[in-house]
Amino acid sequence: MEYRRWAVLGAAVLMSGAALAPAGSAQERGGRELELTLLGRYESGSFDEGAAEITAYDPGSARAFTVNAERGTVDVLDLSDPAAPRRVAELATPGANSVAVGRGGLVAVAQEAADRTDPGTVSFFRARDARRLWDVTVGALPDAVTFTPDGRRAVVVNEGEPGSYCEADRDDPEGSVSVITLRGGRQAPQVRTADFRAFDDDAEELRAQGVRLFGPGASVAQDLEPEYAAVSADGRTALVTLQENNAVARVDLTRARVTEVRALGTQDHSEPGNGLDPSDRDGGARIANWPVRGLYQPDGIAGFRDRGRQYYVTANEGDAREWDCYEEEVRVRDLELSPEAFPDAAALQDNAALGRLTVSETSPRDGQGRVTELHAFGGRSLSVLDDRGRVVWDSGDALERLTAERFPADFNTDNSENDPDSRSDAKGPEPEGVTVGSVNGRTYAFAGLERVGGIVAHDLSDPRNPRLAGYINSRDFAGDPEAGTAGDLGPEGLAFIPAHDSPNGRALLVVGHETSGTTAVYQVG
Repeated sequence: MEYRRWAVLGAAVLMSGAALAPAGSAQERGGRELELTLLGRYESGSFDEGAAEITAYDPGSARAFTVNAERGTVDVLDLSDPAAPRRVAELATPGANSVAVGRGGLVAVAQEAADRTDPGTVSFFRARDARRLWDVTVGALPDAVTFTPDGRRAVVVNEGEPGSYCEADRDDPEGSVSVITLRGGRQAPQVRTADFRAFDDDAEELRAQGVRLFGPGASVAQDLEPEYAAVSADGRTALVTLQENNAVARVDLTRARVTEVRALGTQDHSEPGNGLDPSDRDGGARIANWPVRGLYQPDGIAGFRDRGRQYYVTANEGDAREWDCYEEEVRVRDLELSPEAFPDAAALQDNAALGRLTVSETSPRDGQGRVTELHAFGGRSLSVLDDRGRVVWDSGDALERLTAERFPADFNTDNSENDPDSRSDAKGPEPEGVTVGSVNGRTYAFAGLERVGGIVAHDLSDPRNPRLAGYINSRDFAGDPEAGTAGDLGPEGLAFIPAHDSPNGRALLVVGHETSGTTAVYQVG
């Protein structure tokens, strides 16, 4: 009780104009500084239409591949001069959600069906001439595809989102993971499905562990919605994010079998280092501790190995369920809070405090239906997980503090308009995509901040204590987003190109920006 009162008072101090603690440079924090430089940009000419999303790169042809959801294609970009990317071809892939490049210049594109609850497709192409090789059927709404390190398998996560929760026209396919084995020559690939049906009888146990299962009338297999997959260095295991469920799943790729579903827990925003700015009505960057728990809900995930151990880094974006007959988001001001859990409820529900914060209507309640914990969407952070999916490090409030320090006048701006502080009540900077790469013998994580923009880099030399290594934002806050003069907006997919595969001999990062429709090429020094 005493701490909750302190949390509100602490926020009031920040609201009154107290200085925000600086994030510090990478060198000050003990990390290895990286130089990130914008080299070139391809502009699709579209705004807020998903014209540049997921990216991949083929070193043999020096071509980048970018999902263009607006056109239903994958744009093929020549990166032989990375300072001047140019479009040279396209892959006809209606419903494309993801693209990946495997060994030998094999390109895989995951495509949802015209009716997204029907089985989807993965199409394979040859990178050098865009020739289509095979089409294989996978699960409903294939949302991401990746290859194993040896290139022998492609792993596809099938999100299986429902078309509707309405009882009259309920249409809810199962989530699953497709394991596609490439057999060489002209033989079509073999598809096996790792489903979640073995967990259908374990719903109560999973809920007790913290897995969010609440789709009306849904089985566990229907409720679990895979988002992204990262493959272990030995190619035997994939760790899959279950974003809406705030969990991860381990998949045995050899047997095409889900072996574990693990809840990720919550980030306690009342603890030092885990603060957040919860209001778009508090006059700017006001990061403080609050009695709120953040659901990690990772979107992107990437794997790396350190001293013989497998780790994964996640971008904890957050996501709510919204369908015709169900809407999960609710503002704190509209909830009845338990007086035992929140003795200072009236002060907390002020719009300049927590009143505007969007939280889940599934937040825990007492026997009278009053909320006892506030569960916000997304951790606003990056996490490192061990090989079992356990959180071993989290960046806490560092991303919000970093962007507040660098862009105080444009803190938590949205990606489609210049409206400072407008995203504070809804997931903040929203880290979404993440990749890893090695530069001069060190492993780094690169993550895109979907809303305010920019790429943040962390040195992963100590996986349990990564260090900030750099941040670049090629957005122009003085420009007009809709007019195409605001630079790069809404980073989503990131592809790292190591120096030995790069057309200019330097490590590069290719980033698709879904809002501005631009594909940017950064040099990493």
